[in-house]
Amino acid sequence: MKTLYFDTFSGISGDMTVGALLALGLPLDLVRTALATLPLGGFEVSAEDCFVNGIGAVRFGVRVGGEEEHGLHGHRTFREVRGILERGGLDGRVGRIALDVFARLAAAEGRVHGVAAEDVTFHEVGAVDSIVDIVAAAVGFSYFGIERFVVGTIPLGSGVVRSQHGPIPVPGPATADLLAGFVTRLNDGAGELVTPTGAAILATLAEQDEGGGLRIDKVGYGAGTMVLEDRPNLLRLLLGEGVTAAGHDTVVLLETNIDDASPEIYAHVMEQLFSAGARDVFLTPIQMKKNRPATMLSVLCAPVDRERMAAIVMRETTAIGVRYVAMNRVILPRHSRTVTTEFGDVRVKVAIAPDGTRNIAPEHDDCRRLATERGVPLKVVYHAAMAAAWGS
Repeated sequence: MKTLYFDTFSGISGDMTVGALLALGLPLDLVRTALATLPLGGFEVSAEDCFVNGIGAVRFGVRVGGEEEHGLHGHRTFREVRGILERGGLDGRVGRIALDVFARLAAAEGRVHGVAAEDVTFHEVGAVDSIVDIVAAAVGFSYFGIERFVVGTIPLGSGVVRSQHGPIPVPGPATADLLAGFVTRLNDGAGELVTPTGAAILATLAEQDEGGGLRIDKVGYGAGTMVLEDRPNLLRLLLGEGVTAAGHDTVVLLETNIDDASPEIYAHVMEQLFSAGARDVFLTPIQMKKNRPATMLSVLCAPVDRERMAAIVMRETTAIGVRYVAMNRVILPRHSRTVTTEFGDVRVKVAIAPDGTRNIAPEHDDCRRLATERGVPLKVVYHAAMAAAWGS
């Protein structure tokens, strides 16, 4: 599973995330093309190579001027931000991720200030540069095809920072709200190490590291703007294939029964849930009251994703409630690798049982693509991949 690990030894912000994605190989032109589709003007983006404490990194920047010269203090409601994102010509997954991040941020700000999420007015994070950061990060996540996002323990920094509301403690109230459920380190580092934008990215996409492994393919560093005395101000992103350790973990099962929706919606709902990080989504035909045929929609996800998955279900279906239960699992160590067949390369997933028995599953999308390209039956490619995997 394509995994992105957030190594937040110096915290995380939106611009540091984009810088690290650029360092991993995200083309800046791709970012500019996506941003050009937004009904938003008065900004330019840049990326420069730099060294922080001798470590090569990329610093991503947004220069705001003209109609948006108020910059960091541009005030927009979540309703206005959502309109900007929805009217833009963003790729489907890019748009969903960007909107989900802002929705998560609006909900946190709303809880802190006692207003509805729709009416939240973004101050520090409402300006053009923060919209750009979130959209650019979403472009990178989509470009690399990330299936799973993982973060370790998060340092929160310390002290007091100024805001539109006056001095506030570090971490800021919205940041603290967003990181509920994550393991953090209080009073680790001076200043604001985790910004609301960075916290919203983690809260929307990432799960806490549960002890699995990562077969690292690439490493990228994004540079921040502050100078820290006790550590380099960098975000390190590690991109690779996740390797799940043997043992136990916990997942959440969400379910809802639906008897008043067209079956046509379910493919879209499943796509939305999988794109948001669901472990599995499945449908069960059931019979409800008054003998109505219905469908039970079930979602398996990480505990930290429970609220986000429930929100997607209730947004995209006619459900007015979702039930959930935490479940323990016994899991095998697993990893992904690539095998070469006469038709092309195929990724395979390998799980290893306690007695050493291997369970091998070729990646269906790879097999289907090669079958189409080579004009052969899908099962032929599948069998070739299995033979290559068992023989290596």
